[in-house]
This record gives sequence, structure tokens and C-alpha cells, in this order.
Amino acid sequence: MPTTTERARAGALLTGHGQTYAREAGVKLRDTPQPLYQLLVLAHLLSARIKASVATDAARALFDDGMRDPKHMSEATWQQRVDALGKGHYRRYDERTATQLGEAADLLLERYGGDLRKLREAAGGDVEECKRLLRELPGIGPAGADIFLREVQGVWPETAPYFDAKALQGAARLGLPKSANAVARLVKQEDYPAFAAGLVRSALDKRVAEDVTARADS
Repeated sequence: MPTTTERARAGALLTGHGQTYAREAGVKLRDTPQPLYQLLVLAHLLSARIKASVATDAARALFDDGMRDPKHMSEATWQQRVDALGKGHYRRYDERTATQLGEAADLLLERYGGDLRKLREAAGGDVEECKRLLRELPGIGPAGADIFLREVQGVWPETAPYFDAKALQGAARLGLPKSANAVARLVKQEDYPAFAAGLVRSALDKRVAEDVTARADS
């Protein structure tokens, strides 16, 4: 059973740092093709060694320039993708990423008709298979697949609870349990994506953990 301190820290994390990365990028996640694709693009960008704020800004720039779905991403020129990434200050990996975004969109259209729900169906409810299929898309490696699954668990409940190694690293920094199932017991299932995002922020920035523990333990 979770302790009072653990529940207090979990609540403080949700309240202060529990915004999903999708919401930060302006993606209103639903189990429909366009927002699922936008989450995939965001996961791709976030998986690079770059600040999360830069990745979310770059995702917004791509979407604002019309690349909101696989068809428009595929139809955009390589230079248009590079330019949009540049607007979001995503410059270190912009050329390679622009190529991968185009290739991933093409493969997604060819294999799944541009609809990630068909990838979900192909995985047959198996999380590891879903992860494997995601990693077949250009630019989506282990980190990108983890990011996508952490956030999509809110609309794909069969993937929940999904708290990967990075989220559990953040849990450890907060003195919370070190297993996904134990961490999941600290919050409602509907809060899993936001809680996972907060845990990742705790892993990436010790100031987040310090803020949470200070407020929860006072």
C-alpha cells in the first residue's frame, strides 16, 4: 500500500508538473488519426538529445505549417520541413530529422493508410509488439517508442500502466516506488500520462524533484 508521503508527493507532482508533453505541444490527444500522428511526430522530436521545450516548439511549428498528418508531411518538401524545424529552433538535427519525418510518413501511409490505430490493431493488444512496430518507423527508436506509449496510454488503455525506465528514474528521485505497477497505484488511471510526464521531468531536472518534495513534505 502506498504511504501517505508517497501519495502526497504524487499529488504534488501532478499538480505542479503534470502536464503531458502532447498538451504542451498543443496536441489534444484522442484516439483518432491526426492527433495520434502528431503525438508520433512529437515523440520523434523529443527523443533527440535536445531540450523538451525546443522539441515541443518544433512540433508546433510543423503543425502550424500544415504538416499535421502523414499525407501533408509526405507532400511537404524536405526544405519545408527543415524550415519549420528551424522556426522551432530545432537546428542541431534538422536535416536528418526532416528526412526521417518524410520517410516515416511515407511508410505510415503505405503500411497503415496513415492511421496509427491500424498499427494498434496489428499489435493485437501486446505492448511489446506495439513498441516493435513503432520502432520500424524511421526516426522512432527505443526512446521515441517509450515517449509515444507513455502518452498514448490515456487513449490506448491496453498499454497502461506504461512507466518506462526514464519515468521510474524520476520516481526514484522522488522517493517513490521503483516498479511500474507500484507507481501506478499512486494515481488514478486517467492520470497516468500526466503523472508519467511529471516523473520524466523529475528525472531530467532535479529542481522539479526538490520543488515537489518541499511542497509535499511541508
